[in-house]
Amino acid sequence: MDVRFKIAEESDIEEIIALCNRCFTEETPIAYAKEIFLKTKDTGKDIYLIGIVNSQIVAHAKITIIDTMYQPMMRYAILNHVCVDESYRRHNIATHMLEEIEKICTEKNCVKMELWSNNVRTAAHACYKNFGFGLDDAGFFSKKIGGSVYEN
Repeated sequence: MDVRFKIAEESDIEEIIALCNRCFTEETPIAYAKEIFLKTKDTGKDIYLIGIVNSQIVAHAKITIIDTMYQPMMRYAILNHVCVDESYRRHNIATHMLEEIEKICTEKNCVKMELWSNNVRTAAHACYKNFGFGLDDAGFFSKKIGGSVYEN
């Protein structure tokens, strides 16, 4: 399957959000997504990578580049919202996307890539492990605070 990867542009936001809303059972409002995208698009630290097949966005990943003052971590990347449209899975699109992500992270001088993934996404976890990701010995803790600025 011929897939082309590129950094997302503002015109891609609606299709990205539709894909992520399907893949992650989310309800992200387009207005919110556009606002955040426009605020962060020129930082070089927030990168939205998309995979396109026949002019349709079928894959997506958010790459966040983080600089630290700590020697072991230095600069690293956190990946989230890594997804492939259900009807395009099993064609190695996720693996090719991870290769593209690794190239971007290498160009940005990252020393490590970390990945957030929900526990229920076991098929995705197998892909990540096959690509060379390992499960760290620490758990990912989160605590929700405050409320949402945007209402659906």
